[in-house]
Formats: sequence, structure tokens, C-alpha cells
Amino acid sequence: MKLALFSGIAGGLLPLASGISVSGAAEGFAKGVTGGGDADPVYPTTTDELVSYLGDSSPRVIVLDQTFDFTGTEGTTTGTGCAPWGTESGCQLAINKDSWCDNYQPDAPTASVTYDNAGVLGITIASDKTLLGSGSSGVIKGKGLRIVSGASNVIIQNVAITDINEQYVWGGDALTLNEADLVWIDHVTTARIGRQHLVLGTSADNRVTVSNSYFNGNADYSATCDGYAYWGIYLAGSNDLVTMKGNYIHHFSGRSPKVNGNTLLHAVNNYWHDSTGHAFEIDAGGYVLAEGNVFQNIDTVVESPVGGKLFTSPDSSTNAVCETYLGHTCEVNGFGSSGTFNQADTDFLSNFEGKNVASADAYSVVQSSVPSNAGQGNL
Repeated sequence: MKLALFSGIAGGLLPLASGISVSGAAEGFAKGVTGGGDADPVYPTTTDELVSYLGDSSPRVIVLDQTFDFTGTEGTTTGTGCAPWGTESGCQLAINKDSWCDNYQPDAPTASVTYDNAGVLGITIASDKTLLGSGSSGVIKGKGLRIVSGASNVIIQNVAITDINEQYVWGGDALTLNEADLVWIDHVTTARIGRQHLVLGTSADNRVTVSNSYFNGNADYSATCDGYAYWGIYLAGSNDLVTMKGNYIHHFSGRSPKVNGNTLLHAVNNYWHDSTGHAFEIDAGGYVLAEGNVFQNIDTVVESPVGGKLFTSPDSSTNAVCETYLGHTCEVNGFGSSGTFNQADTDFLSNFEGKNVASADAYSVVQSSVPSNAGQGNL
């Protein structure tokens, strides 16, 4: 049994039994999400059943009590890609998806690539779905999840998503949202992913909460050729509201997260640990309020220059402005062997007014609990 991370956030994940239900409730922008509600749980036994349950039109509570391995289920493709970051054994190669190598890396050496087709496109999740893992048994291997094209009211809790064409950029994403609403991703673990661990696409993703999850960037192959995944979290929507709370973001070399488009991000009580590059990358249209987080061994907390807006909760006096728009005084961030993170743009804070906003604890609470409790399991 896992202990609760913070008061008000999802409680400890209880052993699954008859009458299975979601543990806790979403905080922040996705507050009120119900997923499959009180639908009778279904237990898929094959990959085909899982795909069918997730994509049909019925409200469902779908319980995973085994590993669903999609590797090889759709065959493989061999073609000519490229090696933009070198040909050393630890460097990712790139699939020439939509002529990416030709258009953006014309001077890169060509390279033969053989990738698993199942990983390239994730499983579609329709509206009114709850996907629950049973203990540490709920694993989806070799294929990600997609909530797109107007889907809404989705909960994903206590699931691990792993091993998606790790060697190849454009090999597939773990979690994709695009034109989705009311989505709660909680106690999820991602590991060994070729492209993004979490990506919100360019269409609007309204009301999303990502909580208590473990984004594991340990990689045999990476774009920085150093065992640290570069493609972490990409928030690029045209009108996105994203709460990230209680997450453990570990062993990345960049883009964790990259924020642009027109995304309002509340990053609260997360733990960033161990990076060879940058954590935040904020381009035009990215609006980020970061409070009560821990940055441990993160040399570059935010890549310079910041093209969007950023409020880093620098001190108690400055943080008092949060009370007006968020309903609480923002919490300062904590740093250990990390770079600076000091910017206080306030003109976008009014965007939080009237919305569901997650509570914030002191960073000392994060330091003591998040690394050991986030995610479904340390895969």
C-alpha cells in the first residue's frame, strides 16, 4: 500500500478487490473528472480486448492485472533514417517520419532503422473511461496511449507504460493528448520511451491534471548520447490548462517540460532530480507558475531566454500576489546543487482566477515523500 503524498491529493492506492474504484480525486484543473464512473469493471486478457475496451463508446472501468505486450503485434519496418546526434552506441537514431530527416537534418548521416510498428501510434482512448492498474501488475509495453479528437472525462491511474522504440526518435510517445478535456493522469510510470513521455499537441487540451507520476528518463539511447532522455514532457496546445502536482521527473537532459503554444501550467510540489541539460524550456505562449517544487542536481532549471511568462515564487513577499488569483500565497521552491530559477512575471496570474487550482505544500514535504511514492513502480 502506498501512503498519501499530500492532503487533498489522491490518497494511497489501495489493493484492488471487488468494487474497485479510483483512489482519491483529481486536484487542479481536472477537478471533477469521473472517467467511467460506477461502470462494472472489465478485465481485458488480450491486447485486442484492451484496445476494444479503451476505444468503444461505452463508459468503462478497465482494470489491468497483467502486462499487455504490444511488441511485434503489428510487425516491424526497416528503412533509411538518420543519425543527427552521432553514431555512437548510446545515440538515438531518427526515423524519417514525414521526411523529418530530409527536411530538418539534411546534413546528418543516413542510418538504417528497424522499428516496431506498434509503438509509432498509441492506443486511442475514447470518452468516459477509467484505466486502472492492479497493484504493480498493470503494464502496457511497446505502445502508448492517445486521448484525442474531442475525447473527454478520462482517468488513467496506477499504470506503467514502457519500452516504446527507445532507440528511435519518432518511435512513439507514451501519453498523447490532443483536443482533449477533463483528463487525470495519476500514479503513472513511463520508462524507456523513444520520443515524448507526455505530449499535449497543438489543439486545445482543456483541464488536464498530471499528478503523482514518475517520468523515468534513464535511457540506453538518447538524443544527448549520455543515457539521459531528452524528450520528456512537451506542452504545446493552443489553449491548454495543465496542473502538474507531485510528480517525480528524473534523469532527463531537456524538455521536461517544454511549454509553448498557449499553455497555462501550474507546476506545484514536483521533484526534478538529476539532469545533464535543462528542465523547463518556455517559448512564446508558455505561461508557467512554479511553486513548492524541488530541484536537485539540475544545473539549468530553465533554458535561457524565456520566451513566455514565468513566475518562480521567489520569496514570501513577492508570493503574496498569488492569494488574489490562486487563493493561497505561493510556496517558494527548493534547490540542491542546482542552477537559478528567479523570474516573477505577474501579468498572467489573472488567468488562474475562477479556475480550480491545486493546493500547495512546502517544498520540504516534496523532498521527503515524492521520489519514493510517485508512479506505479520504479521501472
